Amino acid sequence: MTAKVAKKRIFLSSPHMSDAGYEQQFVQEAFDTNWIAPLGENVNQFEIELAAKVGSENAAALSSGTAAIHLALKAAGVGEGDIVFCPSLTFSATANPIIYQNATPVFIDSDYKTWNMSPEALERALEKYPEVKAVIVVHLYGLSADMDRIMEVCKKHNVVVIEDAAESLGTYYKGKHTGTIGDYGIFSFNGNKIITTSGGGMLVSDNEDAIKKTRFWATQSRDPARHYQHSELGYNYRMSNIVAGIGRGQLKVLDERVKKKRYIYEFYKKELGKLEGVSFMPANEWDEPNYWLSSITLNGKIRPNEIIERLEAENIESRPVWKPMHLQPYFEKYDYVGGQVSENLFENGICLPSDTKMTDDDLIRVTEVIKQCFI
Repeated sequence: MTAKVAKKRIFLSSPHMSDAGYEQQFVQEAFDTNWIAPLGENVNQFEIELAAKVGSENAAALSSGTAAIHLALKAAGVGEGDIVFCPSLTFSATANPIIYQNATPVFIDSDYKTWNMSPEALERALEKYPEVKAVIVVHLYGLSADMDRIMEVCKKHNVVVIEDAAESLGTYYKGKHTGTIGDYGIFSFNGNKIITTSGGGMLVSDNEDAIKKTRFWATQSRDPARHYQHSELGYNYRMSNIVAGIGRGQLKVLDERVKKKRYIYEFYKKELGKLEGVSFMPANEWDEPNYWLSSITLNGKIRPNEIIERLEAENIESRPVWKPMHLQPYFEKYDYVGGQVSENLFENGICLPSDTKMTDDDLIRVTEVIKQCFI
């Protein structure tokens, strides 16, 4: 009896090293110079190169995007009892650092135009909580938020803006990189992001003093003394020289990855756009997304779980849209300002496989499985 051959796994978004081996070259350099850890030239150059790529004055390479949000909040002066606004439709890593600082999150609804923080809901929240200390804006799935309106409202109230651009490296808002419009921007290099260092993040800002301070905090707040002296609470948040070497190599292929993500999105739109009840994530004239994850919503009799399960049966990975924070067991005790948009996107949304290693045959395989659900 012949054993059944398993179908090739198609991933949602997996690491994709460069064909030219840029990553190995920088990592080998770290080995050759014996700068394995803690810091080194790769870390220094990755900060410089990433900052130059996105158009920011300064950058600090950290152990994760979560660490970057945490230190951005600390740099913004957020402390115990302070209120921080956060979109509800996001991953928990956006909200968790608010709790690390013993602050209080208030969750804000999205709008259908951007899938990101609603400027109208933000204004209502500011009327309710004029004492808010900071606003975290997320650029979900590589779609930029309506930053002009958000920045206008926040500047009027003198509120610090932190951009969670973990999913949007390579996305432009009106010709400017997301993550460089607010006071602080954060990027993630987790394994599923558009470029990866296996793990890691970056905090960027035009505020040089703030970035210097975050590097200090991230290195256990060690004072410049001959002995080990600590006058402030510190964290072990710095990126390693090996990880930074991978990041330097990945940064060289960012534009290629964005191009492939856009190709995947256009392929899906052409093949699935006419199916009954299928809508794609929004496009705006001021937005040049990186299309990190191609996502759709379903507004007919076919439900998301049906498609997700059919895809999984064919060894194809997909997932629901983020479950809003105000519906999460841990965060449901905190206030929420808005309506039903984030809940509706969660209930009706699917993130389709968007792996940059996918071939046309892989894309055809995915779309054929989805089309079968509508027959």
